[in-house]
Amino acid sequence: MTAFKKGFRMLAGDPMTKKNNRVSICHRCLGNGEGFAPCDSKDTGELPNKFCPGGIRATIIFPSCWDGVNIDSPDHKSHVAYSNSGGLGSQNCPSTHPVPIPQVMYEVMWQTQNYKNTAYYGTNKQPFVYSFGDGVGYGQHGDYLFGWKDDSLQKAMDALPSGNVLKIQSGADSMKCKKAQQVVEDVGASGKWIKQLPGGVAVTY
Repeated sequence: MTAFKKGFRMLAGDPMTKKNNRVSICHRCLGNGEGFAPCDSKDTGELPNKFCPGGIRATIIFPSCWDGVNIDSPDHKSHVAYSNSGGLGSQNCPSTHPVPIPQVMYEVMWQTQNYKNTAYYGTNKQPFVYSFGDGVGYGQHGDYLFGWKDDSLQKAMDALPSGNVLKIQSGADSMKCKKAQQVVEDVGASGKWIKQLPGGVAVTY
């Protein structure tokens, strides 16, 4: 396993796509006693179209194979590839991208439990929209930029499985991280419905 090189970056998913890619970009309706394996048959590429008592989990799985040369590419994708044609699992890299790299995966929990009103839902409908205007969910995506110091990640991987040199940040500490509003608009403070997303983004279904 080869650690990312300084300046390495990649993109998973595509905010403009209209195609289902459930094996690496997926959503799960939580609260029905389901397991937690990401992007399996319980998940959907699109946002759930029913009330989810435990909220919605969005998962973004990044490629885990590298061409061994380029730390980036114009589309931020061509220098990497998925093993096993996508998703998680044992490494089986294609010949064009033969170098295994660490598997990166994001999970985002959306607290949607307060939206129980059946009027929000209908046949193949749901009330949620991503901030970039996607009302389906296929456009969920993630960006990765490597920022570990020096060769610390490689040392940590080399120490496994016999030892662990990493420290895990507590959930309480991670929740202290806050980001200021990027588009300064009224998004509900007045109690009125907004007619479009902040920044004038149009919604597509």
